[in-house]
Amino acid sequence: MVQKNAKAASVAASKRPRGRPRGYDPELALRQALEAFWTQGYSATSLDDLGAAMGMNRPSLYAAFGDKQALYLKALESYWDQALVAMRALLSREEPLAPALMRIYDAALSLYFPPSGAPRGCFGISTAAVEAVTAPAIRAAFEGGLRRIDKEFEHRIARAVEGGELPGTADPRTLAEIASALLHTLAIRSRYGASRKELRRLAERAVMHMLQA
Repeated sequence: MVQKNAKAASVAASKRPRGRPRGYDPELALRQALEAFWTQGYSATSLDDLGAAMGMNRPSLYAAFGDKQALYLKALESYWDQALVAMRALLSREEPLAPALMRIYDAALSLYFPPSGAPRGCFGISTAAVEAVTAPAIRAAFEGGLRRIDKEFEHRIARAVEGGELPGTADPRTLAEIASALLHTLAIRSRYGASRKELRRLAERAVMHMLQA
């Protein structure tokens, strides 16, 4: 009986993913990978860096997420998903368009300027924009995320047109692309040293001009 139990335990152990740490949390591991990519950039982040950040060795990392690009794409998809959930929640409030847009920009600036460390901008803009030139899979994921953000702005701006807050001649798609472009420039300017206060003033002025269109 003892031998049978030992054999069963050995078989069960052999079926478990090799090298996976006890208490493995895939969502936490993915978040740790995202932070590593965000801090160092895609190209500069090695598999050893990722393993150290995630508390995983190479075999277990590959088993759970695939190669480096596959892991990065999962991190980018997770980032876009969370951003879209936050956008929908903020834009669904019953309030005028101007404060609704400013809520988005304030939330973005909170992300671009973390409580500690240097300003880092948007994860997608900071990392995917560089790799999209030569990596088709990253380019597709980058474009897809940006277009999803455009659509969220477009839906909210269309509601403003329907509600009479904007003139019927206003083009929701064009205004949405401008609203997204402002997010991108805030992200980029945060990385070169523009202050959060300065960027918020920029957002306020841009929203004022957008709504006069």
